[in-house]
Amino acid sequence: MPGGRDVAAVDGVSFDLAAGECLALVGESGCGKSVLASALLGLLPANAMVRGGARLAPDGPDLLTADQATLSRTVRGRRLGLIPQSPSAHLTPVRTVRSQLEETVREITGVRRSGLRAAGERAAERAAFPLDHLDRHPHQLSGGLAQRAATALALVGDAPLLIADEPTTGLDRDLVDRTVDELRRHVDDGRALLVITHDLAAAERIADRVAVMYAGRIVELTGADAFFGDPGPRHPYAAGLLDALPERAFTPIPGMPPELDALPAGCAFAPRCPAATEACGAPPTPTGGVACHHPREAARA
Repeated sequence: MPGGRDVAAVDGVSFDLAAGECLALVGESGCGKSVLASALLGLLPANAMVRGGARLAPDGPDLLTADQATLSRTVRGRRLGLIPQSPSAHLTPVRTVRSQLEETVREITGVRRSGLRAAGERAAERAAFPLDHLDRHPHQLSGGLAQRAATALALVGDAPLLIADEPTTGLDRDLVDRTVDELRRHVDDGRALLVITHDLAAAERIADRVAVMYAGRIVELTGADAFFGDPGPRHPYAAGLLDALPERAFTPIPGMPPELDALPAGCAFAPRCPAATEACGAPPTPTGGVACHHPREAARA
């Protein structure tokens, strides 16, 4: 960063994701979710440094060390797809949605020219993109339509791993439900899905497991049934996210997330945590999927 500062935008993150499984990555804005996705896709800015490893399979390329040629030719769109958080920025502004879909279909699936128009329209229908808007340019689309166009492009390759970064942004509830159902079909067909979202209702419908990020770290990783049902979240921050929902306690978490270049010495959530004690001045050690000195006790039968 300017002035020689280092910021750990994502720190110590570790998880696995199996074929036929959806992991929902949730947390407030600025906690590192989208930076993690960019790291996996090799799309970090030039001043970023990455340590660690990430493999699509035991014998697959390391996504964090692969060169751009490998990522572009054999990984992105083919083995790893992306529904971007800012779809308008990922669509080519001088080309229609149809031309972009047809090019993607041709390059990834090898469909011949004579079948491109029909194949492009089928791809649009998967994402509920209206066919009468296919000949429009990105600047002629609403935010919701741009989101659906980006979703259609990402689904073309039926990649073994799909990263969906806020895939329901700008959509009304009916389209949210349709998008979630389409992404769930992607998983049920034996593929993996990492969905990054603020929409906990959508996460509850689609996820098999939930990872909660705060200040660049995963503070809880658990099954979706346990997270949204019984016994519920064990980390106070994760519990606070659910309690903030209107259909639950409708009680916001007090305060704001810390700046990543000014993190507390111990638990980053301690200044906002009602259960914080002196012990929280030291970094918590993840135990049983929870990184907290005072995790909530699981309910007893």
